[in-house]
Amino acid sequence: MRFVSLRGSQGQAVAGVLLGEQVADLSHPSCRELLGKTPPSLLALVEQGLQGWVERLSGVRFEAAALRPRAQVQLLAPLRPGKVVGAAFNFTDALAERSMAAPEEPVIFVRSGCTVIGPDEPILVPPDVGNVGYEAELAVVIGRRALRVRRELAMRHVAAYTIHNDVSGSDLVKADGGNFVRGKNLPASAPLGPCLVTPDELPDPYRVGIRLDIDGRRLQDGSTSTMLFDIAELIAHASHRMPLEPGDVIATGTPAGVAAMHNPAAWLRPGTTVSIELEGLGRLSNPVRAGVPFLD
Repeated sequence: MRFVSLRGSQGQAVAGVLLGEQVADLSHPSCRELLGKTPPSLLALVEQGLQGWVERLSGVRFEAAALRPRAQVQLLAPLRPGKVVGAAFNFTDALAERSMAAPEEPVIFVRSGCTVIGPDEPILVPPDVGNVGYEAELAVVIGRRALRVRRELAMRHVAAYTIHNDVSGSDLVKADGGNFVRGKNLPASAPLGPCLVTPDELPDPYRVGIRLDIDGRRLQDGSTSTMLFDIAELIAHASHRMPLEPGDVIATGTPAGVAAMHNPAAWLRPGTTVSIELEGLGRLSNPVRAGVPFLD
């Protein structure tokens, strides 16, 4: 099943179910009995167990008044995670492109959930941080608390998959000696969406094509098949260093073709549009605009 967050009638984010070219608005009065005491929030559905809601909603015939044309709704970031745990240097083709040796264990960093934006929201590039790049990624949404999880049990904690653009202040990372904190936490730098796709609709997350374009120019064209450390290993590794809570996101890394590897380099520039497509997960597009100074 495919879940979205959309702009509700009062301007708030509400949960919906994507049904082809229509969206079932779970905040509609006709859905009150269906939801019971659960608020029409996608994070609430994740916290309660998204698979249980898949079973509950499967086969439901929504009233016509609850159905809205997809083209007429504003999709938002599916949820606001507490944190995004990113994996660096996690695709073998990207390592080969840089002539880098593979790390012996996952290299992870944390970005604040406050950096997340939704489909069509602008990526803001501050004028004072130097070169800023893109990274098209498969993102995994955690569905139940994970702490010191064994690898063989880690996939039980996956609620859904989505698309993530891990926008990075590359010059800040270099200036900080490889530390990711500043470079990965620019405001409005983590596009996420457009929907959460449950595992039953993506049975093999290691055969997902990843493509990224800027204004129609193809810059990344890879696959999750070149992932170095798989999803279970990333969850297990991260959960031994911090608790993972429902709604948290694991960003699994990016394939070859990042901005610095092109000639000329393809850094993000205001006035352009970045579009990412992951097979089976949809398309995530965001315009790039100038932000306010970050370092002042």
